[in-house]
Amino acid sequence: MRFGDPSQLQWLWALALTASLLLLLARRRRAQLGRFLPPAAFARLAPGARIGRRIVRLCLWLLAVTSLIVALARPQWGLRWEQVRTRGLDILVLLDTSRSMLAADFKPSRLQQAKWGLRELAQRLQGDRIGLVPFAGAAFLLCPLTTDYAAFLMSVEDANIGSVPRGGTAIAAALRVAVETFDKESIADRVILLVTDGEDHEGNLDRWLPALKERKIRIFAIGVGTPEGEPLPAPDGAPGFQKDAAGNIILSALREEPLQMLARETGGTYIRAAPGDLGLDKLISDHLSNLVRAESESRLSKTYEEQAGWFIAFGLLLLAAESALRERGGRDEG
Repeated sequence: MRFGDPSQLQWLWALALTASLLLLLARRRRAQLGRFLPPAAFARLAPGARIGRRIVRLCLWLLAVTSLIVALARPQWGLRWEQVRTRGLDILVLLDTSRSMLAADFKPSRLQQAKWGLRELAQRLQGDRIGLVPFAGAAFLLCPLTTDYAAFLMSVEDANIGSVPRGGTAIAAALRVAVETFDKESIADRVILLVTDGEDHEGNLDRWLPALKERKIRIFAIGVGTPEGEPLPAPDGAPGFQKDAAGNIILSALREEPLQMLARETGGTYIRAAPGDLGLDKLISDHLSNLVRAESESRLSKTYEEQAGWFIAFGLLLLAAESALRERGGRDEG
């Protein structure tokens, strides 16, 4: 036997404490009565049958509540196999791993906040395929489109500054990898989730717009950072901040214009992230939920039979027995 919601079993501890308290109070009450009545008089006022009935009633009540608590934990046994077909989108995450994502206007860094947001996204997906393309001065497919969200999250954790050997930021290179990755035959809407601060050293973003439109690939861009900018940490762990050739501290600021253009031209949308909120809740509820989802291949899934009904019926039967025993007992002495 297994439980669908084993956390509910914690109420058994509360029931055990309640039972202990009831027994303690009963002993204390009996001891107090013994101070005022001799044993013979107490036996006449509280016959053994009636005391036994009270114990039986208490046991029936405790067993009934135990059975109902077990029912809340959703006991399961008996296994069956079912054909399951899922419906979902194809979502390819383009994650900026350039040095500018080390800026701390989003604590502890833009990149870490982006990773936390992608973890929340993966926890909310149901049947959608998702993949990952980290990029800096170049881009590569780190995680192919998959419904294995644990594998996707492992890839997200592996995507760090330096994962892409070539420095700089080339959004166009990430778009090229995305266009080549999506299945041309899929009827599902194809989504690029571009997570970046918008800095782009290569340009040529317009070059990929025709291919994106032809394949009906929508870009949903998430801008991570602040327009005011933030100094970048010095490279190689050195103290201070990164400086240009003239000795001035380099500020990395959010560049929204290219992200807004890509989203607008492909039928997507642009969202400016905030510290602690990547904007994915709004993206899912207002945009992704309305897109076309394709039905994937069916697969066998094992399902356990829910058996809570037996425990509910047994608990109610015990409560009925406890009530009937009380009625047969006539007036109870307390």
